Amino acid sequence: MTVEDDKAFLTRLFDAAVAAADPRLALASALPKPPKGRTIVIGAGKGAAQMAAAFEDLWPTPVEGVVVTRYGYAAPTKSIRIMEASHPVPDEAGAKATQALFEAVAGLGPDDLVVALICGGGSALLPAPPPGLTLADEAALNECLLTSGAPISVMNAIRKQVSTIKGGRLAAAAHPARVVSLVVSDVPGDDPAQVASGPTVPDDVTRVDALNQIAAYGIVLPEKIRDQLASDKGHPPLPDDAVFMNNEVHVIASASLSLEAAARLASSENIPPVILSDAIEGEARDVGQVHAAIAREVRQRSRPFAPPVVILSGGETTVTIRNAGGRGGRNTEFLLALANGIQGQNITALAADTDGIDGSEDNAGAFADGTTWSRIRASGHDPAALLSAHDAWGAFDSIDDIFAPGPTGTNVNDFRAILIR
Repeated sequence: MTVEDDKAFLTRLFDAAVAAADPRLALASALPKPPKGRTIVIGAGKGAAQMAAAFEDLWPTPVEGVVVTRYGYAAPTKSIRIMEASHPVPDEAGAKATQALFEAVAGLGPDDLVVALICGGGSALLPAPPPGLTLADEAALNECLLTSGAPISVMNAIRKQVSTIKGGRLAAAAHPARVVSLVVSDVPGDDPAQVASGPTVPDDVTRVDALNQIAAYGIVLPEKIRDQLASDKGHPPLPDDAVFMNNEVHVIASASLSLEAAARLASSENIPPVILSDAIEGEARDVGQVHAAIAREVRQRSRPFAPPVVILSGGETTVTIRNAGGRGGRNTEFLLALANGIQGQNITALAADTDGIDGSEDNAGAFADGTTWSRIRASGHDPAALLSAHDAWGAFDSIDDIFAPGPTGTNVNDFRAILIR
């Protein structure tokens, strides 16, 4: 088998993982019963437009509503309005989309049904700063959090304290209508309150919890954000609030289900699969080094697994930006660190974001093998320097190993597959 054969195999595994999170298949088995009154669809995330289009085809009665997705991720719909906004840094279009969502759920009654289609990316797409803060303040907060290296749960705990839509507030605005949230999870552990910062799903994280997490991770926030957090204003509702009493929440697709689909395909092609975890977090380069150590142990000592084997994992790593100016994302940074650790080994790996975009460029991720590090050097670049500069995209682009399938219409976070012959 050649490296190109191995890349093709890994690509098939990625395709199987994405297919398992297909909005149409996921929605078909999770639809609520139509209501006596109106059906309003709201939603946010990178795959929200595809979810809305699928919902329209599946729903038996008239439907209306609005969802927001990232620029370039729209899909044709009949009656549900699709709006586009900026990700990962919020913009004015996102603020207008947030207002449109509140307008869509205003004035509803107990016989009406609100179906919330929620997936990853919604946090940035739904800017809604509280009184005293501006869109620029929320954008500054988002940029600060994205470079902090904090896990997604910590970032979301902070975002919910400085928002008028996150933390269940959109569902509260729909009361007394019943809200059914159908969630495609892109977060470790599949807590629906964490996906898109839970606009329709409250959680019990308090202001004190958020402040403790800020201190624990040493996050330096803009002054106006610190002042807001120090005040006693704008607390999100808690799950036991009566406005949520009749609501339902269903996780309809997740990293776990996608990894299991990839594992089944690998088995069908006579490559034994092992799923390490669907909830791996941590600094991307550190996680890459650990995966490389496991892969070397398998290749050299046949432990803890005997080759051939494909090691699968998911979750959401982070990148703490130490040097500005690099291009790439957490999956390419993971992979460049892994490439250093598998030099000379008969190992091929793919790391990619299941939504089709990893970081600042238009790729989902990249491929690496035992020759990657030396080939980057041969192309005239220093791979260690590129890793230090957070320019993993530049490293893999220099050897034509970028993986760019385009937007997938879904998002269950990172997909990593390491094939050991």
